[in-house]
Amino acid sequence: MTLQLTWPLLLLPLPILIYLYLPAVNEQSAALRVPFFAAIKSLETQRKGSARTDWARLMGLIILWVSLVIACCRPVIIGESIALPTSARDLLLAVDISGSMDERDMLIQRTPATRIQMVKHVLSGFIDRRSGDRIGLVLFADHAYLQAPLTFDTNTVKQLLLEAQLGFAGQKTAIGDAIGVSIKRLIERPAESRTLILLTDGANNSGSVTPLEAGQLAAEQGVKIYTIGIGSEKTTRGGIFGRSLRRNLSADLDEETLTLIAEQSGGRYFRATSPEQLEAIYAELDLLEPVEQNEQSFRPVKELFYWPLSLALAAILALLLPNLRLSAQHSGQSKP
Repeated sequence: MTLQLTWPLLLLPLPILIYLYLPAVNEQSAALRVPFFAAIKSLETQRKGSARTDWARLMGLIILWVSLVIACCRPVIIGESIALPTSARDLLLAVDISGSMDERDMLIQRTPATRIQMVKHVLSGFIDRRSGDRIGLVLFADHAYLQAPLTFDTNTVKQLLLEAQLGFAGQKTAIGDAIGVSIKRLIERPAESRTLILLTDGANNSGSVTPLEAGQLAAEQGVKIYTIGIGSEKTTRGGIFGRSLRRNLSADLDEETLTLIAEQSGGRYFRATSPEQLEAIYAELDLLEPVEQNEQSFRPVKELFYWPLSLALAAILALLLPNLRLSAQHSGQSKP
């Protein structure tokens, strides 16, 4: 066991110093007449009559104080060193959560589903296969923000993806801002492992940076971008007078810009009109070669402060119990 803080130990003699240098006040003050003085006097007499329990109260106070001080020192158990993988990918996922991702033009196991549901369904499996890789998550609509930095904790990244809701960041699509936010995070990683996978179903209509400008910056910084266009191409719906109407649900998808962004950064553009196609795209991305990383390790830390804190709570309850009993006895005696 190790104490993360040691200075709180200096507080251990504090009660003794207060007892020695701050004696009890003996000043006489004006008397206060109360109608229940006799009851208070009887309780005090009962308390003094049990002088043999004073040592137990003193021990309780000592245990209480020592336990609180040790809890403040934050005791921990540091485990054995665990080596992290030295060969891994750094993948940052940028997912569109604009209003258009609520379009129900997908099928998951023959059940109608929205685009965002399809992305979550397939992307979850992709994240599960990323054992040993660093994964990060950027969500964007009107604005882009980092939801999860690059981390080996893929389970947390997956959970944050599943909890993402449409409308959190607005209804529009800021592709350029999403790329800009991603570059800021990937630039800290080795140049060979800066990879961004961007999924969207629309065109850039918000943000302060155009997609081509952001794509050019990504190319200059060595960030390879793989863009994926989401959404079925056409759908048939019933119209008036029994006629069927065909509508292109992906008319807003700017495939030309997405292709240029991918090509100028050395990546590729993919089109996903179904979960099967998106799954095939992720299978191809699985083939990305891992990059050698600097050797790293970590030691798991288990917090133990709650044990002395629980002991302090138990000491408080033990000190208060006699007073509660006396109060209960007095209440019973005062009833007619």
